[in-house]
Amino acid sequence: MANARAPLCSSADLTALLRAWSAGDPAAYDELTARVYGRLRGMARTRLARERPGHTLQPTALVHEMYVRLADGAVIDWKDRVHFFGVCAQMMRHILVDHARRRNAGKRGGGMATLLIDDVPEARGGDGRAAIDLLALDEALDRLKRLDARQSRIIELRFFAGLSNDEAAEVIGFSPRTVKLEWTKARAWLYRQLQGPSR
Repeated sequence: MANARAPLCSSADLTALLRAWSAGDPAAYDELTARVYGRLRGMARTRLARERPGHTLQPTALVHEMYVRLADGAVIDWKDRVHFFGVCAQMMRHILVDHARRRNAGKRGGGMATLLIDDVPEARGGDGRAAIDLLALDEALDRLKRLDARQSRIIELRFFAGLSNDEAAEVIGFSPRTVKLEWTKARAWLYRQLQGPSR
């Protein structure tokens, strides 16, 4: 069984495969899939564990949908591992939000998920978790991206791709300390946004 915390594929290996795939080498795509599939499935499993009970999307289906979008979409001029995992996090976000929209079409609360908000002063005293609406989160992240693109990207990597602070730091090229600080600030901002106006 793939380990959700298995090391990320080495930067040089993954970058070489991504560039070969961009150049049209189908064997590079197959090799890339073999190298990162277990890791991406582990990320999907971690992410879906935060969804409401009875979520109909399974980790394998989430990863397969991501691969379909990668294969059927426009050719991407892949830069490196940072670029790849950033795109994967964005795709997971869009797939989950699309899924929530379809469920919301006829069901109240169909977009609910659990967001970890520990270390946020406003949330202290609870268990560090809050049920949030994925659609509201998606809109809030769009606003955050306009204010601070780095914080928005960290939220995508941590929440949607299920990476730890250390893994997100490795992917985006910042220190784990910086990522931890930005993650805490971004969660506090999101918590305020998702609570709505004060009563």
